[in-house]
Amino acid sequence: MNKIKIALIAVILILLASNVFFLSRYFMLQKELQNARASIKAQQTDEKVLLFTKLFIKKVFKAQGEIDFETRLSLENSVRDLDDEKILEQWNKFTASKTETEAQDNLKDLLEMLVNKIRVQ
Repeated sequence: MNKIKIALIAVILILLASNVFFLSRYFMLQKELQNARASIKAQQTDEKVLLFTKLFIKKVFKAQGEIDFETRLSLENSVRDLDDEKILEQWNKFTASKTETEAQDNLKDLLEMLVNKIRVQ
């Protein structure tokens, strides 16, 4: 009878220890998953910023003359896709510029914000 109680207690302790182990491992994996998701989101944001910047350079800096409506719409959609209020606000300042000097200053600020948005790993 005594041996059965000892064996039962040993089995319960082993099961309890394994539960603690698996629970701690679960929380560690949850933390790793959370970090991986954050990293993926940052990479996706970086990719969107780079795509917008490339599009902007191609369609605006290298443009020969007036920028057509389709290009402006494409740029507007790309900047909204970044989902960053400060960049969108700076974009609106740039598009609402009244003079060439004001547009250049707003453009410099926009490009600086875009570069600063990219996280180098």
